[in-house]
Amino acid sequence: MRATIMYRAGDVRVENVPDAAIVHPSDALVRVTRACICGSDLWPFHDLEPTENGRRMGHEAIGVVEAVGAEVRKVKKGDFVVMPFAFSDGECPFCHEGLQTSCVHGGFFGFSEGVGGAQAEAIRVPLADGTLFVLPVREDNALLPSLLTLSDVMGTGHHAAVTAKVGRGKKVAVVGDGAVGLCGVIAARRLGAEQIILLGRHPDRIALAKEFGATDIVSERGDEAVERVRKITGGFGVHSVLESVGTEPAMLTAVGITRPGGAVGRVGVPHYPGIPAWEPTFYKNITISGGPAPTRAYIAELLPDVLEGRIHPGRVFDRLIGINEVPDGYRAMDKRKAIKVMVKP
Repeated sequence: MRATIMYRAGDVRVENVPDAAIVHPSDALVRVTRACICGSDLWPFHDLEPTENGRRMGHEAIGVVEAVGAEVRKVKKGDFVVMPFAFSDGECPFCHEGLQTSCVHGGFFGFSEGVGGAQAEAIRVPLADGTLFVLPVREDNALLPSLLTLSDVMGTGHHAAVTAKVGRGKKVAVVGDGAVGLCGVIAARRLGAEQIILLGRHPDRIALAKEFGATDIVSERGDEAVERVRKITGGFGVHSVLESVGTEPAMLTAVGITRPGGAVGRVGVPHYPGIPAWEPTFYKNITISGGPAPTRAYIAELLPDVLEGRIHPGRVFDRLIGINEVPDGYRAMDKRKAIKVMVKP
């Protein structure tokens, strides 16, 4: 089968690899019908050290179950499923608490040793009963792009909103105008935010954010951004900040625009040694929360809104490519020529 492998920063290849197959009795084999490139995939695209065997890439997919192991009971051959970016058993204490990304037996696709990536024609899914979510539609459904976002970006945007304590009547800011940030706008509106400020500067993304529900746009950065947000929120800042970038400047901005007693939900993979701005977070009683989104826990809540057309997160995909074009997809996203690239193997 064909699969995506990254050998070093900037070196992404699509190669023939052994076919995915059942290894453990709790596995399922899924034929990937749609996958995509994530903004977090750009971090290793920038800084992955050379590796002889390469790293399998991709952690977001929807597809059709082709086979299941002897112990699998909740999914069967022919099921159309969402594959969250983390695999989990659904049985451990953390899974029962809705925190599947901390499953004691789990891990992450495209990262955990011995587990393949989703930017491929097929993938072995460990712990299939706890991981896969069976969809009530067929694989040719027109909602495929939005269904695919439930594997990561829509669930992650929702997680940012939940951990930032977004609620009815609150003022919210979203730091970052990538796919997760845009889905964060959807999530904030869905949860009843009164004011939604997007911090971004790309015209195509700003336009989409406004359609998703953003009420204000701040294109300044750093201290100027903080000053602008405070000005349009009555001088105090916002109740909730969704930080979707993962850099220290983004986190400093997030803290700077949070009002006393507010909260920051950070879902951008952090690329800094410690949480910055500890002093204002302490003296302003700011809650810092967030982390890898347990998207498996959110699918049942978000799916009805997708199926009934109340939200359209699939609009973050602005390019569709075949499996052999994946390296071009990485370059397009890296150069900001695409918001998010969807892959049709």
